[in-house]
Amino acid sequence: MSTETINTTELGDKIVKVIKTIYDPEIPVDIYELGLIYDVFVNEDHEVKILMTLTTPNCPVAESLPQEVEDKVKSIKMVKDAEVEITFDPPWSQDLMSEEAKLELGML
Repeated sequence: MSTETINTTELGDKIVKVIKTIYDPEIPVDIYELGLIYDVFVNEDHEVKILMTLTTPNCPVAESLPQEVEDKVKSIKMVKDAEVEITFDPPWSQDLMSEEAKLELGML
């Protein structure tokens, strides 16, 4: 048994920081503030599962964006593995955007 306790909150914060470096190519806002990340799960084995969506099913980065999220999250030292699952339920809408994102895009 490992005596090291995992601080999932701390790891979660690191994951969010990394995700905030990833931008939708069509919108100058990171995918976290856009509301594309629905959930982040971390288990005791440091395996991460990210549930995310895209702005549209025919998003031009439908292939590369989830891969970029996976690769960047895997690059975090404490993460053993990462998997991204895409969902369109619920479908993304501008209501999911943070105030910061709406401000950035002049929607407030």
